[in-house]
Amino acid sequence: MTAQREWYEKDYYAVLGVAQDAAPKEITKAYRKLARENHPDAKPGDAAAEERFKEISAAYDVLSDETKRKEYDEVRRLGPMAGGMGGMRFNTGGDGAFDDIFRMFSGGRSRGGGGVGPRRGNDLEATLRLDFIEAAHGVTTSVHLTSDARCETCNGSGARPGTTAKTCGQCGGRGQVDDNQGFFSFASPCARCGGTGNIIETPCGVCRGSGIEKRNREVKVRVPAGVADGQRIRLPGKGTPGRNGGPSGDLFIVCQVGTHRLFARDGENLTVKVPITFAEAALGADIQVPTLSGDRVTLRVKPGTQSGTRHRVKGRGIETTKHRGDLIVTVEVVVPTELTDEQRAAIETLAAATGDSTRQHLFTEQRT
Repeated sequence: MTAQREWYEKDYYAVLGVAQDAAPKEITKAYRKLARENHPDAKPGDAAAEERFKEISAAYDVLSDETKRKEYDEVRRLGPMAGGMGGMRFNTGGDGAFDDIFRMFSGGRSRGGGGVGPRRGNDLEATLRLDFIEAAHGVTTSVHLTSDARCETCNGSGARPGTTAKTCGQCGGRGQVDDNQGFFSFASPCARCGGTGNIIETPCGVCRGSGIEKRNREVKVRVPAGVADGQRIRLPGKGTPGRNGGPSGDLFIVCQVGTHRLFARDGENLTVKVPITFAEAALGADIQVPTLSGDRVTLRVKPGTQSGTRHRVKGRGIETTKHRGDLIVTVEVVVPTELTDEQRAAIETLAAATGDSTRQHLFTEQRT
């Protein structure tokens, strides 16, 4: 197992407010809602919200990963036996049988290990607003956020520049101390070094020994062509820095795509409404249709085309790395609101020739 002590202590399902058998989509939905509500950018200066955000991110990191979630569920099922009896290890004296028992419950960790090991940083989420054209064609831009970052002054060591951390003399760098109780020994984090295994005698004046500072950051984002509204882009390693040599978390960019005055989107297809005259609909015509790239294409309207019908122009929709959609044109017959004398005379002649034949079927006797 890759289990951590926090897995036994924290109910990640309760943190996200989901059931233990929740589907991945439910977990993601709950995480997004809570992350937005407690994001440091949404509640600047709110330490409780910041801590809550970290807890939410840690829960999502485990429950969104199928392998980690299975291991976490197993740790929770085992209860106090998980992770080597919750910090309790066997003094086996080299007995192979007891070693096997220890490895079964401790996930294969050797005796003498423990302490506060490397911890992965938290994931972050930021919103990026794009206009319709940028989302369709792709763009390279930047997002600005305020978050925990590796201290630039000490390069994350926590020690003042020119000095180094020293191995803790109390735990010998293990990060934990043992209290022998005969057959068992109980392990607890070293009080002197806080479980890190190191002592920083001269802390960095900026981060005060934590190795992490909160600062404004600008992160470059390459948005691929065809990104959809609400789509998330993952930037590995751009989240908060890890602890004790652990890897940084990830940054997730949530795209918010604006609307366009002419075009809308249906999957990878573009849609557009084009007005035509009654004469064009009745007699047929070749009409000009706008495209997202700015040029025009010619669409042939057949005689007798009805208002509201849809026509497809192949390959002029949204282009992604895998496919290019089509342009769906909906034609709408426009009824003029003002007529010249010549137009009125022509329409009256048409009306006289047409009569009420268009509604005759409504009054035909229905036979069963």
